[in-house]
This record gives sequence, C-alpha cells and structure tokens, in this order.
Amino acid sequence: MDQERVEIEQAEGGQRSFQSWLLEWMETIIVAFVAVTICFTFLARVITVDGSSMEPTYYDGDRVLVTSLAGQAEKGDVVIIVHALEDTIIKRVVATEGQVVDFDPVQGELTVDGTPVKGEEFGIENGITFVPDRPGMVMEFPQQVPEGCVFVLGDNRGASQDSRYLSVGMVDRRNILGRVVLNLFPFSKAGLPA
Repeated sequence: MDQERVEIEQAEGGQRSFQSWLLEWMETIIVAFVAVTICFTFLARVITVDGSSMEPTYYDGDRVLVTSLAGQAEKGDVVIIVHALEDTIIKRVVATEGQVVDFDPVQGELTVDGTPVKGEEFGIENGITFVPDRPGMVMEFPQQVPEGCVFVLGDNRGASQDSRYLSVGMVDRRNILGRVVLNLFPFSKAGLPA
C-alpha cells in the first residue's frame, strides 16, 4: 500500500512539475512577445526601403532600423517621413530651420546659406543636384527653411520626389517618424549608417 501511494505521489508530482514548467515557459514567451511589441511600436521600427530615390545609399528592399529616440534629425541624417506623400518616404536632411536653400545650376549642387554642398559630403556624385524642370510642381528658390522644419533630398537626386517638390515641401519635424540608426539588410551593408 505504501509503495503504491509513493508511486501515485511521484506521478502526480511529475505531472505538476511538467505543468509548472509549461506555465513558466508560456509566461516567458508572452512577456517577451509583449516587450518586443512595445519596443517595435514605440521605440524602434524596422522599415523596408521602397523605391530608388535613395540610391546608391539604399536600394529597394533594403531594411533599416529607425528610432525617434536618437535625438533630433540634423544635416546628413537619413530620416523616415510620414504624411508628406501618400506613402512613407525615406530622405536625407540637407538643411534645418533658418537656413537658406538654393541650387547652383552651373555646378549642379545644393547651396545652403550660400555655400555649395558637394554631393560627396553625402556619399553621392558631385554635380547631380538640380531643380527639376517641372513648372507648377516645384518650389521657387531660394527658400528659407521655416522654424520646426527641415529640407530633405533623396540621394538619387534625378529620381527623387523630395522637398524641391510642392507635394513634399519643407518637412515639419513632427512628421519625422525617426532617424535611421542601423542598416539591417542586406547583410553586406549591416551596421551603422555612413
């Protein structure tokens, strides 16, 4: 009788420990899922680049990590912008509030406060930055960047709908989802952005 009771208690104990183990693992998985969801909803997001406007820096299908916790976007930062066009866009900040933006048609360069900004500063070719010849669709220059706004360009200057266009214009900082802080894919470019 005693032997039988011991065996029953051991079997029940084994079943309880398996149930405890299973509940602990389920709790761990649920907590991890909630933490990751909160992180990717409020702190950082993985964004897939759509289109060719940021080539050669980013190509269609590249993936980047974006966060709004990396501080305010400054000149040279690549940012994700919402509410400028129908889709979310990725562009580079080239001027900030109070700066005067213009384009030198002879050199093919952006000028900020009268100083030419060579393309090589952003890792692109020199002499490829012009105001598109699209009357009624592009801004008149020079323009001063208003307070609380930035002026953005795509690195593929000939194929980018950016702040030169009236449809985008000066970008309100409140419409910047965040700065690109890490290149994720392709793996050959993984790491901190240049």
